Amino acid sequence: MIDPALLRDNPELVKRSQAARGHSAETVDAALGADRERRAAITAFEELRAAQNAHGKLVARAPKEDKPALVAAAKELSDQVKQAQQRVSVAEEAADAALSRIENVVIDGVPAGGEDKFVTLRTHGEVPTFDFAPRDHLEIGELLGAIDMERGTKVSGSRFYFLKGVGALLEMAIMNLALQRAVSAGFIPMIPPTLVRPEVMRGTGFLGEHADEIYRLEADDLYLVGTSEVPLAGYHMDEILDMEAGAKRYAGWSTCYRREAGSYGKDTRGIIRVHQFNKLEMFVYTTIDDAEAEHLRLVEMQEGMLQDLGLSYRVIDVAAGDLGSSAARKYDVEAWVPTQGAYRELTSTSNCTTYQARRLDIRHRVATGKTQHVATLNGTLATTRWIVAILETHQNADGSVTVPEVLRPYLGGLAVLEPIA
Repeated sequence: MIDPALLRDNPELVKRSQAARGHSAETVDAALGADRERRAAITAFEELRAAQNAHGKLVARAPKEDKPALVAAAKELSDQVKQAQQRVSVAEEAADAALSRIENVVIDGVPAGGEDKFVTLRTHGEVPTFDFAPRDHLEIGELLGAIDMERGTKVSGSRFYFLKGVGALLEMAIMNLALQRAVSAGFIPMIPPTLVRPEVMRGTGFLGEHADEIYRLEADDLYLVGTSEVPLAGYHMDEILDMEAGAKRYAGWSTCYRREAGSYGKDTRGIIRVHQFNKLEMFVYTTIDDAEAEHLRLVEMQEGMLQDLGLSYRVIDVAAGDLGSSAARKYDVEAWVPTQGAYRELTSTSNCTTYQARRLDIRHRVATGKTQHVATLNGTLATTRWIVAILETHQNADGSVTVPEVLRPYLGGLAVLEPIA
């Protein structure tokens, strides 16, 4: 949720942000109107409560013969106060609904427009070339006995798979490398729950336009997470944090679930777009003043991983219309996938400023003794999809795959993944 004070003081800024995202400015006017009605209802309620309290004192001091009339008036005032309180509840619900339709205000410099309006900030590494016809990751995975899509479909349906043998070991190696680097950088390792309550899912902004991508267990009123960003954001819900020692950084390793609604026909081959995968997610609580520097730090860690894995990639500044509702800015790091002849997203990192913390009521105390909402950031450091780029980039003509040196210690020194007989 955006800061209501910002909405009142600078509605034009909020309108520009909504327009950059491709939304109507009418959402801002509607929120302003709902906020005015909410404040008016609260004022009327408080005035009636004050009158009720004053009348109560008058009744207590009144002579016996005057009390019946005063008591009757008190009852009427009490009824008016109850009605005013109900009006406050209705107005607050309407204001919350109107405010929730306004997405986070984008940071200056974020490109306006839709998905294709991103800005490439930099590229790294030469696009790999081969003196043979390169195989795609699924064909390589099948040769290695690493990926079994057929049995995944048999057991669970489309877009499910088994990683087995060197495939399972490779994923564990990538994840363990990422975890070790996160811990070395001061992140606290976490294995969070993958089922969360509605208020946590809503607080992180995932029950908006993309709610149909989330699995829900209706009987339990719980949601399966699509990223450990969600439980890690909820970890400090309704708390006042001590930020004197600096940012709080967590690295959450979890299985993630996405329905991929609306993506039928896209990336149906292999493990690029699937319903279940593993991910190591960095999550940071910091002050709003330090948030942008922290954002760049997360990107630097992601780039370091891809560089050491020998992958060619680019970093893009995602356009406003392609941001999630909570993100004020997002950088994607996309690796080159040879058989697709294109860069594909491997990791992203978002600065959500105070948007999530305001919904989840996570604050820190400043020098004056007052509290302010913290800023939250998230960024992926490893996920199952990375196997796609690694297999395709480091493949050899005979179907084997050269293991990046940085992964070999996590694979018992294995230097080459060989096709099975």
